[in-house]
Amino acid sequence: MITLYDADRCPYCARVRIALAEKGVEYETVAIDLRDRPDWLYEKNPLGKVPVIEEDTFVLPESEVIMEYLEERYPEPALLPADPAARARVRLVIQRFDVNLGDAYYAFRRGEEGAVERLADCLSRLDEAVSEWPLEYGLADIAYVPWLIRARDMLGVELPERLASKLDGLADRPAVAVELDVVAALAR
Repeated sequence: MITLYDADRCPYCARVRIALAEKGVEYETVAIDLRDRPDWLYEKNPLGKVPVIEEDTFVLPESEVIMEYLEERYPEPALLPADPAARARVRLVIQRFDVNLGDAYYAFRRGEEGAVERLADCLSRLDEAVSEWPLEYGLADIAYVPWLIRARDMLGVELPERLASKLDGLADRPAVAVELDVVAALAR
């Protein structure tokens, strides 16, 4: 059985929780207090970050890598398109997450000067780009949705129309609905 070293408030962990749920993979959770990380966590990941998965003696950190591993280890249902070019495009969208959203999101959360405009610009560009994403739900959606939920529900950010519509549509997926509940509990 897989063990997930997890923190509810961490959107990177949310990626892995959603991917595991979409794959129907059972797992155990070890909750990590991000304000007081246990020393042993650094044995699992020298950076002390979550998520980390562990299966027998295999230990793997980093949400992007974990999602790829889960896709290969549990190929059904597929969360990447069958076409190699389409898969490459999805991987590129995920690889560019920090430029596309992550850096601006965290600047906004820290209250940095100009961050409101920066986040609005990123969301506007994402709103345009989302129409070019693969039509099938998959890893590209999973890579971004935790931040979109948190921006909207915890930070009060109004999402542009297409992103808001996409997020509303994804709320029907059980794995995303569970994450919406996690974020609602955090927002209280």
